[in-house]
Amino acid sequence: QVQLVESGGGLVQAGSSLRLSCAVSGFTFSSFAMGWFRQVRGKEREFVAAISWSGGSTQYADSVKGRFTISRDNAKSTVYLQMNSLKAEDTAVYYCARAWGLVTRPEDYDLWGQGTQVTVSS
Repeated sequence: QVQLVESGGGLVQAGSSLRLSCAVSGFTFSSFAMGWFRQVRGKEREFVAAISWSGGSTQYADSVKGRFTISRDNAKSTVYLQMNSLKAEDTAVYYCARAWGLVTRPEDYDLWGQGTQVTVSS
């Protein structure tokens, strides 16, 4: 069964850190780029970060650059998002997704997880 399962979300205070995980199954993880997006209710899904199939290339939204780090472990079929210095405006549902390349548009991702809620209190 093809699936992406996010975990690691929660309620934290501003300035804290969280690490999100996305465990993948049902396809060859190392063949695909992976991305993280976030969405606030009533707003469009927003690109956060992406990583190439090898992990050698990454891309970040300006709003998270220097605070968030995307990484992957192909042996564990898992992609991570380390989030440091969290701000209230980082509050959203975070989704991981699969793509064929290092891209930033949601429409270029073909498989999505169910999301995990991150809430940052100020």
